[in-house]
Amino acid sequence: MVDPVPDILNVSKLTIIRGKTQILAGVDWRVRKGEHWAILGPNGCGKTSLLKSITGYLSPTSGEITLLGSNYGESDWRKLRLKLGIVTSALQASIPLAEVGLDTVISGRYAQLDLWLATTRRDKAEAKRLLKFVGASHLEKREWAYLSQGERQRILIARALMAQPRLLILDEPCAGLDPVAREEFLRFVDVLARRRGGPSLVLVTHHAEEIMPSFTHALLMRGGEVFSSGTKMSVVTSRRLSGAFGARVSVREVKGRYLATVNGGKA
Repeated sequence: MVDPVPDILNVSKLTIIRGKTQILAGVDWRVRKGEHWAILGPNGCGKTSLLKSITGYLSPTSGEITLLGSNYGESDWRKLRLKLGIVTSALQASIPLAEVGLDTVISGRYAQLDLWLATTRRDKAEAKRLLKFVGASHLEKREWAYLSQGERQRILIARALMAQPRLLILDEPCAGLDPVAREEFLRFVDVLARRRGGPSLVLVTHHAEEIMPSFTHALLMRGGEVFSSGTKMSVVTSRRLSGAFGARVSVREVKGRYLATVNGGKA
């Protein structure tokens, strides 16, 4: 029988060793159409290395990565990467301070930073539509240097959506946001996850509070390995978070959101 739900991403036995250090150890992870994932874990657990591998910037020592049916090492990952959007603070330093919001968004269609290609009328129309969708139409002519952190994150999401990705990775998108801006941004992410025909989302975070109701699954990492993986209800629990973070963590669910409290002491 043919599987009616195709995989967006399939990571199998992914291992990364550099020198004498094992960074990832046999990671298995599968993202299917319609799923939205949160990745959690302490600093140094391998979250960043996993993302770099998926995006083709860190070669695995062994294992397989399949994105939209194409295998890493057998396909042109530069072209395939256009179907994989990423919003990360690492991009911000590469965007020219004088570049206006509209151009930053358009650059996502061509996977460029510091847009230099001549743009089309269609590019501009699509970029304006996406700016409106992310609530940033007023930033169309605003230069990058004069955008707040929250405004920059919305611009980067619109930029990522320009290439119509099937998978969108949000790498700690709330870092640097004040509490009000963080909540506004998370509500927007929740809307994005519910968007019909939109991409599957992967949210990388240290905070269970940032996992919105629309997210379906969670991947919990520790020491370069998968500590727990599955539906968010089975993974985001006091016992599993305590085990992954090595401390007594209490988790409560309130109206579809999580509240996590560190009670002190080792788990």
